[in-house]
Amino acid sequence: MTRHNAGFWFLDALASRLALSFKLDKKFQAETSRYQANGEDCWLCKPQTYMNESGTAIQAMQSYYKVSPEETLIVHDEIDLPAGVVRFKTGGGHGGQNGLRDIIQRTGSNSFHRLRIGVGHPGSKDKVVSYVLARPHREEEDAMLNAIATILDDVDLIFQGDIQSLMNQYNQK
Repeated sequence: MTRHNAGFWFLDALASRLALSFKLDKKFQAETSRYQANGEDCWLCKPQTYMNESGTAIQAMQSYYKVSPEETLIVHDEIDLPAGVVRFKTGGGHGGQNGLRDIIQRTGSNSFHRLRIGVGHPGSKDKVVSYVLARPHREEEDAMLNAIATILDDVDLIFQGDIQSLMNQYNQK
């Protein structure tokens, strides 16, 4: 339940809503779960490597299942957004986030979609590591969980790949 695991919070809530469970798949070094949406397989992936090596699982799954970066949504914590604020984005750099850096390096692409879950900033760059590795304060945690619950109401748009509609809806707030 650390800030750095906000992406897993989302995936766990999504799996719960869809009555899915994760299982360890050693060939991907990840916990995975399969969901069918509109006749298409959708894979949920929680890398079990160090966060800074998340690209290992993402690249392996994209390669094995023939999933393009443009069909991939990476969900991650974002210190540049206040706790509980969410934004969708397509492409861009890693912004200093080492998990994103590794995904971009290993997949050779930055054209994937992103769901950025705000965790807030500690105020000083030298406090970032300990901050993201700590559990948020109760108010921040509640804000993050409420934001995740709200996004889950639009899960059909995620599975349809309609990121533009999600950007229009969430990036305006």
